[in-house]
Amino acid sequence: MKPFACGTSTLWQQRADVVVIGTGVAGLVAALAAQRRGGRVVVLSKARETATFYAQGGIAVVLPDNDDSIEAHVADTLAAGGGICDATAVRSIVADGYAAVAELVAGGARFDESAPGQWALTREGGHTRRRIIHSGGDATGAEVQRALDFAAANLDVRRNHVALQILRDDTAVTGVLVRNEDGVGIVHAPSVILATGGLGHLYSATTNPDGSTGDGIALALWAGVPVGDIEFIQFHPTMLYDGNGGGRRPLITEAIRGEGAVLLDAQGNSVTEGVHPMGDLAPRDVVAAAINAHLTESGALCVYLDARAIPEFGRRFPTVAAACAAAGIDPTVEPIPVVPGAHYSCGGVATDVCGRTELAGLFAAGEVARTGMHGANRLASNSLLEGLVVGGRAGRAAADHAVAAGSVRAQAPADGRRDVIDRAVLQQAMSECASVVRDAAGLDRLRDILTSGRAVEPRNRRGFEDAALTATARAVVAAAQARTESRGCHHRADHPETDPAQEHSLTVRNTDGRVAVETPTAVC
Repeated sequence: MKPFACGTSTLWQQRADVVVIGTGVAGLVAALAAQRRGGRVVVLSKARETATFYAQGGIAVVLPDNDDSIEAHVADTLAAGGGICDATAVRSIVADGYAAVAELVAGGARFDESAPGQWALTREGGHTRRRIIHSGGDATGAEVQRALDFAAANLDVRRNHVALQILRDDTAVTGVLVRNEDGVGIVHAPSVILATGGLGHLYSATTNPDGSTGDGIALALWAGVPVGDIEFIQFHPTMLYDGNGGGRRPLITEAIRGEGAVLLDAQGNSVTEGVHPMGDLAPRDVVAAAINAHLTESGALCVYLDARAIPEFGRRFPTVAAACAAAGIDPTVEPIPVVPGAHYSCGGVATDVCGRTELAGLFAAGEVARTGMHGANRLASNSLLEGLVVGGRAGRAAADHAVAAGSVRAQAPADGRRDVIDRAVLQQAMSECASVVRDAAGLDRLRDILTSGRAVEPRNRRGFEDAALTATARAVVAAAQARTESRGCHHRADHPETDPAQEHSLTVRNTDGRVAVETPTAVC
């Protein structure tokens, strides 16, 4: 590494054509695509755990020569998205799904088969067809991660590297400010791809791994790039309830309901009866809201997922069976206690369907991005699909941009201080005031808490994550306050109806250190 002088500091420096931040499905697919394009690619990873690894259900994809169709998958996605999806983006991504999966299989991924050469299909909430392919029963994400890690063996992957800031000039990206064991340095690069995953650790309990702290959202906001649909945070209806505290909690995959499991209260009554025509297989926002309403009205601590009628449960769902066993629960003889848990961000950094943002050279793919695919509520198992398709597109586009842009030189920022709220305080406040159901009074209290932060310079990964959580929470709250209606997975107790006049996306931008809501969303 060569030193880089900036004021009184000396920073290490390196160069690349494309920097990818993140090693989940979108990040590795993007990095591999950029490398195949001939680019010098550097991949930054702050931790080994990815949300991709924990994905259980599968990949929603239309296979050739069956009773499914692209239009049916698009229709299901739009129905779940509550009027906020970009229909053109949805169709573009869904149409390329099979090719992206086929490329993954060519790289070594394997999916469960119902007969030799024929993938087994299951169904999940909001889908009108069986179109979910899976691996290892309920270990699809682990298989996708394994295959991509193997394919990425020749990539330059830097572990324990925390991206602190996207560096830019007046018009374009110039690099990334990074902290590693050697201190702070700069990777000069004309193209940067955000593939940092989600923001589940805004909340006390989540299905997300520890690294899901909204990093990419914060990096984009600090770079002056807008984020869209950020108020729509999906709470998975069925997170295992075992009486333990916060942090990452086991997910109970929706595919279990697709195979016939039912949601019941302690008295054995249906939780979703009369709520939606699809009952327990309604879209996730509907089921999560129904469970939340029951818990609020009854004072119960959880509801129950009765999967006792599913044959060979442990073989079909080994990951869930193991999590239940660790909690002392046997799903073959007793219902599984569950509660909603913070799961997936439907919005993110505003991009087009190739991952381009409004800032030249900055791309985003996967959960961190808002392509218009998910709208107000993500359809189950569309996440790995989007990561595969848009990750590949973003990698190719980033490599092409790097060639066009040529060599760049970044300048280190003069001030690295960020506002920070104590993490425990932030998570508790978000869980109380911006969870499954919100209202104006709670959001106002939350806004006041979030504006009381102090400016510090992050000295380690934990400090950076606290700053990222603070910036991301402020964006979520600003958008949630502005959306005075209930739509998708954004439920306002004080505005319970959907307002047709608000059938558009909101974007949030950081201007002079303050978040501001814009409408409608910017088109890249």
